[in-house]
Amino acid sequence: MPAPADPAVAARWERLCALLDDDEHLWPAVRQALLDPAGYLAARAGSPLAPTDPADVDPWVALIDGLDDAGALAYLDPGDQGEELAEALAALPRVVRARVDLGPVTDTDGDVPTAVRAADAVLAPAGLCLVHLHEDDDAHPLVVVRAVDHAEITATAQALGHRTDLD
Repeated sequence: MPAPADPAVAARWERLCALLDDDEHLWPAVRQALLDPAGYLAARAGSPLAPTDPADVDPWVALIDGLDDAGALAYLDPGDQGEELAEALAALPRVVRARVDLGPVTDTDGDVPTAVRAADAVLAPAGLCLVHLHEDDDAHPLVVVRAVDHAEITATAQALGHRTDLD
């Protein structure tokens, strides 16, 4: 059994999970990746994308995977534009509940940051915004969050050594 993580670090991860989504399985999966990497791998045996060595288990990746499993993640490729973002957002529960008109996002030409700015503009009246969970340069995992939580999400992710910007 691995040594327990610093309780303050675990508390930050738990808070980040709560700010990003209310899925009941998100924090347990991230906690397992943090505290029991071998157990995390065993629970995901057979997944083609799962690492094979417990030393390679990353709670950040577990967070992104958990959000994806919960249906809370919009995943874009670097070449995607507004149309792809609008299509991905239309399936997210927070966007569906807010009944946001994604037409202005669909009509956006340009890169992912341009599309994200357009999406933020249509999400803002509903008190929502997008957060980018930096994974690598070839993927843009985005999650819709309450706008009032954006600063805390960014600060918490940074405290855990991760980025939420698109740059």
